[in-house]
Amino acid sequence: MALAIMCSGGDAPGMNPAIKKFVDYTYKKGQDAYLIYDGLDGLIDNKIKKAAHKDVSGIVHFGGTIIRSSRSKRFYEYEYRKQAYENLKALNIKGLVVLGGDGTFRAMQKLSSEFDINFVGIPSTIDNDIYGTEYCLGVDTSLNVIRDALDKIRDTASSFNRAFLVEVMGRECGYLAIVSAIVSGAEICIIPEIEFQKDALERRLIQEIKEGRNYILAIISEGAKKTPEIHSWIEEKFGMETRVSILGHIQRGGSPSVYDRMMAFDFTIRAIDYLLEHNDSNKVVVYNSGKFDFMEIEEVVSKRYELPKHLIDAINYLD
Repeated sequence: MALAIMCSGGDAPGMNPAIKKFVDYTYKKGQDAYLIYDGLDGLIDNKIKKAAHKDVSGIVHFGGTIIRSSRSKRFYEYEYRKQAYENLKALNIKGLVVLGGDGTFRAMQKLSSEFDINFVGIPSTIDNDIYGTEYCLGVDTSLNVIRDALDKIRDTASSFNRAFLVEVMGRECGYLAIVSAIVSGAEICIIPEIEFQKDALERRLIQEIKEGRNYILAIISEGAKKTPEIHSWIEEKFGMETRVSILGHIQRGGSPSVYDRMMAFDFTIRAIDYLLEHNDSNKVVVYNSGKFDFMEIEEVVSKRYELPKHLIDAINYLD
């Protein structure tokens, strides 16, 4: 039995440690290991190569993914999905380990429903927005990148009596924003999941400024689409010179944290073991309350991730 690994969608720190563990552990289990380059497009274009240990030597500390990734419009068409399956079949690849997010898992659910292919998905997205799992690969590294940036921005904000708005990633999910706001001691946090309570926040900040506050740090999730509005509001209401920093794709880069490396190893070992023990695997590895488990792909893609209540409530305690 041959196994292959693929990355799809946005890259996330921890993908390279997962790729290395995949190759090493697959061979340890007596199976052939293949690398699929360029994600779903590479699967269609047959960019599939048998892996050797030297291909993954020394990659654990690299961010991104050495086998690259992609989003594929062609994969929406049946003829290309069939071509992808034929490419796997020709190499006797019976199982796939797939690192990605919601869009990736939807694509694999479609492929596995049409063809005889088994896969196990590893949640890999810095947005941390996959239903059924508390943790997605890459989010710890991303949070540490953001934390480092916020600590430095606060230094200059307090030195010049300024307000700083920092926009972080999160297309539809405010996880990065709310956790970053909590650990950085931000005064404002704006996320898509909660309506912005402008009046109450305005009263609080006006009082704090009267009592000596001379700077403001605001964290805004990109999915809220409120950065220009909040910028104008702070300058007009508080008369404070305001700067905007959009962190952008630096949040996806950087050497994976110790935690992300360890989680990558654990996710991958469990994915491989499951594929070798089951002939009808269409699962996602999930992690909750300190334990790993497996969830049916249909359940993962049919439901929407929601922020834990304790994080939502935490916005009310920012100071």
